[in-house]
Amino acid sequence: MDDLKAKYLSQIADASDEAALEDLRVAALGKKGEISLKMRELGKMSPEERQVAGPALNALKDEVNSALAAKKAALADAALDARLRTEWLDVTLPGRNRPAGTIHPISQVTEEVSAIFADLGFAVAEGPQVEDDWHNFDALNIPSHHPARGEMDTFYMHRDEGDNRPPHVLRTHTSPVQIRAMQAQGAPIRIICPGRVYRADYDQTHTPMFHQVEGLAIDTDISMANLKWVLEEFVKAFFEVDDVELRFRASHFPFTEPSAEVDIRCSWENGVLKVGEGDDWLEILGSGMVHPKVLEAGGIDPTKYQGFAFGMGIDRIAMLKYGIPDLRAFFDSDLRWLRHYGFASLDQPNLAGGLSR
Repeated sequence: MDDLKAKYLSQIADASDEAALEDLRVAALGKKGEISLKMRELGKMSPEERQVAGPALNALKDEVNSALAAKKAALADAALDARLRTEWLDVTLPGRNRPAGTIHPISQVTEEVSAIFADLGFAVAEGPQVEDDWHNFDALNIPSHHPARGEMDTFYMHRDEGDNRPPHVLRTHTSPVQIRAMQAQGAPIRIICPGRVYRADYDQTHTPMFHQVEGLAIDTDISMANLKWVLEEFVKAFFEVDDVELRFRASHFPFTEPSAEVDIRCSWENGVLKVGEGDDWLEILGSGMVHPKVLEAGGIDPTKYQGFAFGMGIDRIAMLKYGIPDLRAFFDSDLRWLRHYGFASLDQPNLAGGLSR
């Protein structure tokens, strides 16, 4: 074993490259290597001989392995040093032309919606994406037995056993921002609340995370007529048409009373949506007059004030306006898709210069 040790440690030290080092490893420790064959002979020895030879062979094997690893690291360091001596970079050379970045359609449409409602006198309000159960459900008059509060639809945050604090959720809509804004500002108030929301759903038209914008206007003399006018102005500006017909269908939402779903008159020609003409109707949003209990939760006197609220999916109206067929593509980070549907960074939407290219 002393001869084997001297032989392989010397050859490992003299190895000039990794290929030679691998040959030595196979010769010593491979399936038919000299040290491996010696290890097999242990079975033929007496217990007394095995007690002496076993530890010695294991020590030899470990020492050869350590020598191989050290030499391999030394060869790698030497190769890196040689490469660094021959490679260099002239930092004074001009940079390469890189593809221009683009604004994501969701960001662009959010800016378009904000620009339109800013022109109508609405401010933009924001709030946390992790909400407590009260702001997300109770304050919005959503009862405890409502299906939306089930774990099949809502992402609840983990709570340790015995934790009696109110549950927290990933907000299912941006309506909690309305509650927080009412509590902070009181009435009168006119705001929109764009942002990310989360629901447990995934298919061509639904994703677990998507974007909504909700609007709220409260004063002493606001009615459904004001809601209708605001939505008409928004649809005309957003789809850039001169006239549009809206259809209000009675519906039910816990946070508004009366409630209505809103359709726009449209037509589909060769898969292209045309708003304001045709014989088809397309649902785009939900709306209604704010429920008195929601006003109370926001700290506003429902006997003195009233107002309207509405909500729509930013992803959905982006798909309709720009002909995007699959909602999931918004989140794929496909550069080809982004270059096709993206916007130049200087395409800032405004009503005077035009919302979109």
